[in-house]
Amino acid sequence: MSDRWCSMMPQEWRKIVHHEVKVSAHDNQQYEGWVFTVDPVSASVVLVAFQEKGGACVKVVLGHAVREVQVLREGDEEMEKKLKSLFTPTGSQSFSAKELKERKENLRAWLEKNLIPVTDEGDVLQVANVLTISAPYGVEQCISSNEIILARVQSLVESNPGQKDQQ
Repeated sequence: MSDRWCSMMPQEWRKIVHHEVKVSAHDNQQYEGWVFTVDPVSASVVLVAFQEKGGACVKVVLGHAVREVQVLREGDEEMEKKLKSLFTPTGSQSFSAKELKERKENLRAWLEKNLIPVTDEGDVLQVANVLTISAPYGVEQCISSNEIILARVQSLVESNPGQKDQQ
């Protein structure tokens, strides 16, 4: 399964994000928790286990060690918010679903106007299959291993006149 796990596409991994899972590893260890994310490069799974007395324990199961992932319980919007709140700095700006959609559409239109090939992949904008931009669609949410494209798109995002109106 590890070879299968590591060769899965990010779209397949996204299906288990915010779900409670049991991860079986090659060392016969088992880890349970809520999936915060799966690293698309290493296939590592970031699990969050909420503690009874409050707080949370975060574990990373390296992709090459994953033997099997079993979904125990599907997450909901409430769990998604709870997980995201763990990794969101206090006082950071939050946007409504409507505002996020407007920000995404505004940015997509701005990139297209600047002749940047962009596709809408649900909550993520995909640029030329080498860069992703997730909510809230700002400079910090641009992710790519290609530094030249990353810098170019980040400067475009920063110069987007419509984004400034929404900040």
